[in-house]
Amino acid sequence: MSNNARKTLVLGLGNVIMGDEGVGVHVVRAVEKLPLPANVECLDGGTGGFVLLEPLQAAEQIILIDATDDGCPPGTVTRTTPRFSKDYPPTLTAHDIGVKDLLDAFYMHSGEREVVLYAISIDPKQPISMDLSPACASARDEAARQIAAELTVAA
Repeated sequence: MSNNARKTLVLGLGNVIMGDEGVGVHVVRAVEKLPLPANVECLDGGTGGFVLLEPLQAAEQIILIDATDDGCPPGTVTRTTPRFSKDYPPTLTAHDIGVKDLLDAFYMHSGEREVVLYAISIDPKQPISMDLSPACASARDEAARQIAAELTVAA
């Protein structure tokens, strides 16, 4: 890693026992199996919480992956660069509040973090399962490819 390489955190959020709601965790698990630059840390953030404070503070760039109920067809992968919590699409569980609030606090107190969000559209009325639906399994692979490409270009 060169001295000027920014520390990047790839953070997958979601609850894997809730089927597609856990797609963010599935994506980060796929990304961490790929060859990545030395300045990249992958983290299964689960459903959030204060345990994420230190890794979020240590990163200059944060790539979040999370499920969203945004009305798009299930499996739609959307890349955005939200600035404040109000800029995030709707997510499905309480973890969105904690992480968004932490990022807002960083913006106010410790300067900006570059945040990229990969939101994956899901059907919130799906049955409980440990497995992803076919649409979200495909979205997992697509998002992992896009993130790996973005990380390689940034290195």
